[in-house]
Amino acid sequence: MKKLVIIPTYNEKANISKLVLKLQSLKIEGLDILFIDDNSPDGTGEILKEFQKEYANIKLIEREGKLGLGTAYILGFKYGLEHGYGQIAQMDADFSHNPKDLIPLFELANEYDWIIGSRYVTGINVVNWPLRRLILSKGANVYTNMVTRMPIKDGTAGFKCWNRRVLAAIDLDAVKSHGYSFQIEMNYRAWKAGFQFHEHSIVFIDRCVGQSKMSKKIVYEAIWMVWRLVFMNLFGKIKPLPQRNDKD
Repeated sequence: MKKLVIIPTYNEKANISKLVLKLQSLKIEGLDILFIDDNSPDGTGEILKEFQKEYANIKLIEREGKLGLGTAYILGFKYGLEHGYGQIAQMDADFSHNPKDLIPLFELANEYDWIIGSRYVTGINVVNWPLRRLILSKGANVYTNMVTRMPIKDGTAGFKCWNRRVLAAIDLDAVKSHGYSFQIEMNYRAWKAGFQFHEHSIVFIDRCVGQSKMSKKIVYEAIWMVWRLVFMNLFGKIKPLPQRNDKD
């Protein structure tokens, strides 16, 4: 089965070479790596172009500017569907997600519709976060569960693996959110469509180099987005699938 991992980048020069080499060392059969770079001023895209000369499985989409995490993943999902990938993963470029965890995520995706690399399914597995950031993240998940009733411990996690049938069933053009709320919205749409998820415990290590992309705007968007999803569902804008063949 063809596999794809999507990695959005913006000013990841300090991490990108090490990440490429680590991913290649995993030797995951059938894996292609799609980087979506938002015209990084630090030259991240140029480094990736050099790696493309050596590794045929490295794909690169360059965008004109900083267009956001959500739109990068949507673009990557569409690329994956159009090019026939059976399993499509997503992860950060800063090593907060351990590349080795891709192996169990892909394996578990043979049993479930989508897999979440979860920081909270077995307690709190976060390293190097200040208390304020941890409270914000954990609080966002509690708030999301209360509003949506979605039974996911880590609904804001950005480390996931999707089976193509899930992404093919979701109206990707209708997904407009970014950051935390993008992760919540994708989970909610998949859950409401009747797909089965599994949370695989990971250890999340905050980035050691580079700058975090977190902002107040991302937090505020997540606060109102969960209510938007609930009301969209009430008015029939997010519909469950009438029938689904798990073998598709």
